[in-house]
Amino acid sequence: MLAVSAKSDPDWLLKTSQATRYEGCAVVLDVLAPELIERTRAAMYGVQAQIHEAIGIDRLSRAGEGGVLRLMPRYDPFFLELLELAEMLAVVDELVSDTAILHLQNGFILPPRDAAGSKSFQRTFHRDFPRHLDGYMASLNVMLTLDEFTRLNGGTLVAPGTHQRPERPAQTYLDSVATAVECPAGAMIVFDSTLWHAAGANLSDRDRVAINHQFTRSFFKQQIDYVRALGDELVSSRPPRVQQLLGWYTRVVTSLDEYYRPAEQRLYRAGQG
Repeated sequence: MLAVSAKSDPDWLLKTSQATRYEGCAVVLDVLAPELIERTRAAMYGVQAQIHEAIGIDRLSRAGEGGVLRLMPRYDPFFLELLELAEMLAVVDELVSDTAILHLQNGFILPPRDAAGSKSFQRTFHRDFPRHLDGYMASLNVMLTLDEFTRLNGGTLVAPGTHQRPERPAQTYLDSVATAVECPAGAMIVFDSTLWHAAGANLSDRDRVAINHQFTRSFFKQQIDYVRALGDELVSSRPPRVQQLLGWYTRVVTSLDEYYRPAEQRLYRAGQG
């Protein structure tokens, strides 16, 4: 699997783009500075505590999502700042579109030696975008590693070359070609959302922490309506590109008054791809 440094290789974007198109995935090193890694990890544990209190650990466990953190900016707006990462925006622009929107931003705190984790959806091979569009790139995943990823601690398993295919590969094939993504903390794992992949088993003695982003063409519905979930005040306070990603420019009108607004005030703006 290609691993390229965003700091030292001037051609990192081209190489990442080509590897993602042909292999289905790539790793970009040197994206997050150490201080940002530590700040993000601490914020994730803070959000986890709030989600546990709001939803309940038992309810999350029944859903197989004990270590999954959804809608993190609702509990800490800091996570919206990650949507301004230049390297992440560059690969989204290059591989999807500069009008792409955020389908999801999910935190993963994969606990050590978690037997129950084997029952979760993430631990089975799946595609995050289960549609075949004959090679059309409609969705891209970008995972930020906040811990080192290794085979021992459950580094994401990928099956290279299984993206953009109409049929599910045989399980025996997936098992035989599965490769654990191994990279240091602060990296960015980029993969076509049609690539077959799975979370590995964390056999270490500590959590493995990461944040997965999925970006789609603007006309696909988000997993969560981030504008409604976060509120107009918070979303409108963000830079235009973050507003774009959150879906601010692709809202659905709810009245004729909204429908007949002047072009500059429309909820669904022109030129959204």
